Amino acid sequence: MDILREEDRGCRPGPPTWFSGIVWLDEVVVSTALKVTRVGFAPGARTAWHSHPRGQALHVLSGICQVQLRGGPLHEVRSGDSVWIDAGEVHWHGAAPGRWMVHLAMQEPDASGTDVVWLEHVEPRR
Repeated sequence: MDILREEDRGCRPGPPTWFSGIVWLDEVVVSTALKVTRVGFAPGARTAWHSHPRGQALHVLSGICQVQLRGGPLHEVRSGDSVWIDAGEVHWHGAAPGRWMVHLAMQEPDASGTDVVWLEHVEPRR
């Protein structure tokens, strides 16, 4: 058993190659079996397009999350809602304009240790 204390983890800004806007990452659990990250998004901030080799679960802790599969409609999910994104589905997610949002992002790494494949940034909202 490992106890992962918050004061030992800290948090870090989300890299601009992965995110648009201000995003903070707090890696809650990082292991060969599971990666769980608490992600805080400033209003309108979002991920770039990306996919996960074994899928991803999102659980919204606060605010309004926008999530979209490539070629699909935009969905809004709220505090307490969860989303499952199938393996290989290209998508993005982030905070609605004018709203802060925090979610847990949970995914399992594949045999090579890859848990996410980052792609290009989402076109700016019009």
